[in-house]
Amino acid sequence: MAFEFDYVFFTASGALAARIYRDVDDFVTRRPAVLVTGSWLTVKEQMPHRYALALADEGFTAVTFDFSGFGASAGSPQQAELPSRKVGEITAVAEILDTLSFVQPGGIGHLGVCASAQYALRALGRGAPIAAFASVAGWFHDTATIAAFYGGQAGLAMRFDRARQALAAFQDSAEVRMVPAFDEGNDRAGMFLPLDYYASPARGAVPQWRNEMAELTWLYWLTFDGLSGAEEVSTPTVFVHSDDCVLPGNVRALADRMPHAELAWGEGSQIDFYDQPGQVAFAVRAAARHFRAHLTPQGSRAGA
Repeated sequence: MAFEFDYVFFTASGALAARIYRDVDDFVTRRPAVLVTGSWLTVKEQMPHRYALALADEGFTAVTFDFSGFGASAGSPQQAELPSRKVGEITAVAEILDTLSFVQPGGIGHLGVCASAQYALRALGRGAPIAAFASVAGWFHDTATIAAFYGGQAGLAMRFDRARQALAAFQDSAEVRMVPAFDEGNDRAGMFLPLDYYASPARGAVPQWRNEMAELTWLYWLTFDGLSGAEEVSTPTVFVHSDDCVLPGNVRALADRMPHAELAWGEGSQIDFYDQPGQVAFAVRAAARHFRAHLTPQGSRAGA
């Protein structure tokens, strides 16, 4: 059973509420550390919590945190998906982990679920001190490949217009215009398709999650480039994915372009990999093998 405790990472962008999971109840025993981040618009108590528990049971120190503006972390604007800010915070947290005496020197990994995987890839390209990376149902997009999710160019134009108006309101009066993060059938919502994970309190609709999105998000989310620069990332990487997850072609293309990447191809839909036992177990096995190979001496078992 994991030993868990709350923590705060003090970074240049603010104080980030965090939680640390270990298989030992002390601050002396060194373990490889795996930073775990989740999908867009989410908090650490959702999919990151499930994966952190599993990785702690595998002998890793697992670390989750709330990005600025989400969950228990401060930051303005609230509920805004700002990719560049998240890229910077992944790097900042990894750098702090690298200073902790209960973390194995040079033994920092990252497991990114869905959208945060593309942010982690960008952080790796900028030199974040992460020695091994696992993408789980990773969402990697640019504007061209994401357009189909939002009704093509007309759908993008509509959302860009709303975002520009929301950004103007924020600049004029600090007003943050909110729309639902999830609302099936509502084209103003961040997620409008049937997604039981966000609708069910037994799954992702946990008390710590606010079902809100700052509408200015669209301007930053839809123009983010999560595909460029992969050739320059030398960090050993495993992509855990399936044909029924989002944008599988983008994932295969990234793996082909990266010098030290491999695929762990499974079965199941995107949100199955958030919390369903079969998909989570498959992903954790692949990630744990990968992290043991690259974060522990001679590939020995973490915690052994």
